[in-house]
Amino acid sequence: MNAAQKNKVPTAGVQRIENGALAAMLVVVVIALGQPWWMLLVAFLVFDLSALGYLAGKHTGAFTYNLVHNYTAPALIGLGYAVLAIAGIDAGWLALVAACWAFHVAVDRALGYGLKLEDFSQTHLGRIGKAAAAARAPG
Repeated sequence: MNAAQKNKVPTAGVQRIENGALAAMLVVVVIALGQPWWMLLVAFLVFDLSALGYLAGKHTGAFTYNLVHNYTAPALIGLGYAVLAIAGIDAGWLALVAACWAFHVAVDRALGYGLKLEDFSQTHLGRIGKAAAAARAPG
């Protein structure tokens, strides 16, 4: 291991920890808002339907997966909820949708599933699955 590798900050590990903390915070916020916390679990796999894009090829799959597996849409939905709440309009369901979506992304990232690069096993957090195991194997 050279000096640059020794001094490298383990950003993937930091991102996994911060996303785990975000997932925990979202559970508490959903409960505090009086929303059904179990919806976080019920809706969890819905967002993985974006992986069906891989049926059309790895570039399309990465695009559709990454389109859903980032915080942009949940943030915009949460912003919409806040604007409506300020205007006195009850749209708690928007807060729940934003929380479910952000919770999914946070749990995925905490588990090491990042945005997809060349193929499903290459992410911005590093390799996952068999590719990760092969990369760690000595030899």
